[in-house]
Amino acid sequence: MGLEQKINEELKNAIKSGEKVRLDTMRSIRAAIIEFNKSGAGREMNTDDELKILQSAAKKRKDAIALYIQGGRQELADKEKQELAIIDEFLPKQISDDEIKEIIRKVIADAGAIDIKDLGKVMGLAMKELKGKADGAKVQQFVRELLS
Repeated sequence: MGLEQKINEELKNAIKSGEKVRLDTMRSIRAAIIEFNKSGAGREMNTDDELKILQSAAKKRKDAIALYIQGGRQELADKEKQELAIIDEFLPKQISDDEIKEIIRKVIADAGAIDIKDLGKVMGLAMKELKGKADGAKVQQFVRELLS
């Protein structure tokens, strides 16, 4: 079952159960899917596209959480956290920090990277390896750490 079908099913369930936060989250993901379908890509949505939509939605929530906390609006940050938890249900399981570092070490060794000047090359290879499994900001932090 594709993401679109899963989201439509979850949307129906949220309407029936009356879960407002879940309903709002499903509607926002559904809107992103509809936007993709109308974008004129000229093809069906594949798993990479689904992953991008979900990661984009999760990133928006994370950014909003940080801004709300900074602005002293804890109740809004809590709502965004609930939405993020719902989106995470659809994302692939994230790997641990230790596993991320191990993969980055391997990429650095394979690429022959020596110092921070090789950041771009290592990030490109690392993100190919970790696509959908780890947050890009976290990967960049670890790459910088290991190259310094």
